[in-house]
Amino acid sequence: MVSKISAHTIYPVSSSPIENGVIVMDENGKIIAIDTLENHDKTEIEFFDGVIVPGFINAHCHLELSHLNGVAQTGTGLIDFISQVIKNRNHSPEIIQEAIEREEKNMIDSGIVAVGDISNTTDTFAQKRKENLFYYTFVEYFDLFQESNTDNILQQYNAVFNALTETSKNKKSKVPHAPYSVSRKLFNVIASEAKQSVKSKTISIHNQETPPENELFLNKTGDFISFYERIGFDTKDIPKLEKPSVYYALEYLQKENRNLFVHNTLSTKEDIKSAHQKIGKENVFWATCPNANLYIENSLPNYKNFLETNAQVCIGTDSLTSNWQLSILEEMKTILKYQSYVDFETVLTWATVNGAKALGFADSLGTIEIGKTPGLVLIKNMENGKLTNNSKSKKIV
Repeated sequence: MVSKISAHTIYPVSSSPIENGVIVMDENGKIIAIDTLENHDKTEIEFFDGVIVPGFINAHCHLELSHLNGVAQTGTGLIDFISQVIKNRNHSPEIIQEAIEREEKNMIDSGIVAVGDISNTTDTFAQKRKENLFYYTFVEYFDLFQESNTDNILQQYNAVFNALTETSKNKKSKVPHAPYSVSRKLFNVIASEAKQSVKSKTISIHNQETPPENELFLNKTGDFISFYERIGFDTKDIPKLEKPSVYYALEYLQKENRNLFVHNTLSTKEDIKSAHQKIGKENVFWATCPNANLYIENSLPNYKNFLETNAQVCIGTDSLTSNWQLSILEEMKTILKYQSYVDFETVLTWATVNGAKALGFADSLGTIEIGKTPGLVLIKNMENGKLTNNSKSKKIV
């Protein structure tokens, strides 16, 4: 059965906005035609008051931490934040599963169709097997530079990785957590496996989230050294590069894969260009999680650095430990509120097609084009083509 949907404006993302556009779909939500209202019998069309955009891509999330909403204080900085999460992480399986199911539904209702999701446990796997959303699961490995324990870490997280079966809607990769938590020994193993893979992977890594992270690699000093010493860990295997942390990751990340840098709060134009030169710009993506950056560090990336380097930016929510909700629209609002030189259509590209490319789902998601099944999202309460505090998003297909 064919259905026709229209709104005041349709943003295909892959082409210019269409005033009073019409989207024609089959019973599975696949787009079979894109037209304008004047060419159709209005009695056959479902008209929505607002604008229609493709389904959102949440490029970075920790769905398994949904039960920790509100346990971490705001504005403490990353190291204290990590300590709070570790201290409060354990809850009953029933509470964890209830939160995962609830927050997945909230993401779907707000228009999210695919998620790049971090997993340190198998807690989300039962929900992911239901295939309500497209997921790219990143199983994170970290040994905190304790190379004597690397083999045990590999065994621990390989068990997590092997517990999830890949399907067309469930992809997975083994990934390094962050430059400040992965030894050369562990990086080498992850990089070797990714290079040997018969198909291109997406490799995610947290990057340049906090000033102590850069200080660790520039001078081998600062709060991360103090943190490791406080928990009784040896720091001898931490390299002193005299360069920011991203350059440590660039020693191991490869052009054969899509590489997704997450947060990038401190990334400069020089850092971004170096990644593009080393890996190839088409294989580098920069996920921004603005509300999480404000929650943890009271800071945001300088988005001019990404615009002026033609970087492929995508948007994530991070977790409910570092956010007030899992909503891509709320992330878009934050970007446009605090750095208003960025326009709506640019941020919409970040929220849709760039995320779809980063996660390897661009064949079906990310743009409103014939042959795709991107999901459709209604945004209400925009004014003159701009988001307002009252703007809301809702999945309609």
